[in-house]
Amino acid sequence: MIYNIAILGASGYTGAELVRLIATHPQMRVAALSADRKAGMTMAEVFPFLRHLDLPVLTKIEEIDFSKIDLCFCALPHGTTQAVIAALPRDLKIVDLSADFRLRDAAAYAQWYGQPHTQPELQAEAVYGLTEFYRSEIAAARLVAGTGCNAATGQFALRPLIAAGVIDLDTILIDLKAGVSGAGRSPKENLLHAELSGGTHPYSAGGKHRHLGEFDQEFSKIAGRAVQVQFTPHLLPMNRGILATVYVRGDPAVVHQTLAAAYAVEPFLQVLPFGALPSTRDVAGSNFCHIGVIGDRLGGRAVVVTVLDNLNKGSSGQALQNANLMLGLPETMGLMLAPIFP
Repeated sequence: MIYNIAILGASGYTGAELVRLIATHPQMRVAALSADRKAGMTMAEVFPFLRHLDLPVLTKIEEIDFSKIDLCFCALPHGTTQAVIAALPRDLKIVDLSADFRLRDAAAYAQWYGQPHTQPELQAEAVYGLTEFYRSEIAAARLVAGTGCNAATGQFALRPLIAAGVIDLDTILIDLKAGVSGAGRSPKENLLHAELSGGTHPYSAGGKHRHLGEFDQEFSKIAGRAVQVQFTPHLLPMNRGILATVYVRGDPAVVHQTLAAAYAVEPFLQVLPFGALPSTRDVAGSNFCHIGVIGDRLGGRAVVVTVLDNLNKGSSGQALQNANLMLGLPETMGLMLAPIFP
């Protein structure tokens, strides 16, 4: 069976990445693409690297016949998706890539995003889309909320360690480096080549980054008590990739063994031999996540380094992984592409 797929917000980076992935998916077909400001244009005009594909012309959301769509990806800007999803058919399966439904608690959403949630019923319905930890819920869901790319990277390093009780929960520090595509495609002065290249800088530091809401939600749920981590992200002048260096108090060998056991059968999460550290270049363009563990010169401390492609495993690849489950397809279908190298 071939499933008809709609992608809302197809003119952004995550929308284009979804098109690239679905183009080789054996049981999905891109049947509708929306991009309000670029409606009437072809994807070849917006993204020349996709010109070899036979794709629908970009249109406005209200012009799509959703009765012919089996699943819809929403790759729209944060804050705009709530009203859009509320207007979609109630029987339509949806994977949302924005931040609008990631937080279960309405007060937490208002705290981190500075405005009340306009669709609390949908917020309560949405399943958090970290595939490896919510498989059964995702398979039965109508609405799945994809994680933040930074949030996914940190969680892959820490969830098994928190669940196993092998680290100190009050001294977790996440130092994260992210590629510029994570900031989206809209023009921004601070993302101009002349302003960004040749240097790096922290952003949303001091506990202000919105992905902290996801860390608080998920880590506290696992631990059964409040867990708050220190988190500082930095913007690097590279197109793709996230590298999180996570500092924890715990026996390094036990930390490595715990992660290796937790991810032993996971197709996309690969724990390297103890002492080996990963690189963003080794996962670029793929749905893989590499995790390395080393000891520190100070006894009883470990360093966990996690890398993934923010546009793929951190967003669109994760979304397709979830969509496969929602449609009853093999989870890895269309996602076993090797990383791009060099």
